Amino acid sequence: MTDDLRVGIFGYGIGGRVFHTPLIDATPGLVPAAIVTANPERAAQARAEHPAAEIVPDADALFAKAGELDLVVVSTPNRTHVPLALRAIELGLPVVVDKPFAPTAAEAEQVLAAAKAAGVGLTVFQNRRFDSDFLTVRGVLDSGRLGEVFRFESRYDRWVPKPKDNWREFGDPAEAGGLLYDLGVHIVDQALQLFGPVAEVYAEVDRRRAGVAVDDDAFVALRHVNGVRSHLWASALAGTRNPRFRVLGDKATFTKYGLDVQEPQIKDGKRPGDEGWGVEPESDAGLLGVNDDVATVPTEAGRYQDFYAKVRDALHGSGEFPVDPASAVETLRVIEAAHRSGLEGRVVKLG
Repeated sequence: MTDDLRVGIFGYGIGGRVFHTPLIDATPGLVPAAIVTANPERAAQARAEHPAAEIVPDADALFAKAGELDLVVVSTPNRTHVPLALRAIELGLPVVVDKPFAPTAAEAEQVLAAAKAAGVGLTVFQNRRFDSDFLTVRGVLDSGRLGEVFRFESRYDRWVPKPKDNWREFGDPAEAGGLLYDLGVHIVDQALQLFGPVAEVYAEVDRRRAGVAVDDDAFVALRHVNGVRSHLWASALAGTRNPRFRVLGDKATFTKYGLDVQEPQIKDGKRPGDEGWGVEPESDAGLLGVNDDVATVPTEAGRYQDFYAKVRDALHGSGEFPVDPASAVETLRVIEAAHRSGLEGRVVKLG
């Protein structure tokens, strides 16, 4: 690897500004070359934070530079993911699509089919596969100390009593707004990664805050094909600290509090390689055992940097992309089934 791969980033909202561009900038062999934003304040911020990158006002301006780029990242409102990804693929540009991959599983399949037909690299930014708490849960499962696992509980909550005035709160289905498409995509993806495909979905999907047009409080129960049941919660009105994970087996239980720290660390200016990067407070370490006979399980360090390192290696032909987009399609199928279950009040079977 001699020359840096040049990356174009669509969007400089929270996704482009807090996640993609800083992580790309911190990955040896990758460089942010162009950033798309029409917002003057965000454009000024992007110029200040990434002075070597060219700031362009729209997708056309970036695609006009396709021959100068090696990768594009789509970190824009959900309704734009599919058209931008398809356009990049048509130009032969490998693409990272932020989650959710698409508003519907059918549209996601369309993008996947186009990438396969064109032989163009495609992956989805399921960054929370690299969260410290999720990596720790995976390690506990791999250790066998839980015995036969029968129930997995996961909560990803926030306290946002006043709805924000942005597209995530809009009711048009094309926007793919609401909590299930935001936080729910993460916790469903994690459950599928740990326990495999799903046979049945039951969900309670509600709007709890006054005037909201999309779901802001949800419970999803999955029965995996292997028999494990996943119970998943997400809420914008969770005012107290609840367990992030609880995993029940026939030999022991694992309970873990606290959220991964990488997002707030990036917002505070910390980057991969800095002292303490991805390290949670010791007080958030999980407990594994039975009754009072429990052992502390140190939390693994988070590794968001692995995502773009794997993308770089895949582009050089020395590894696989970090997220198989087909897995993101399956996550969308579960999300769609959860919405249908919540609306119809019944268990939805996935065949």
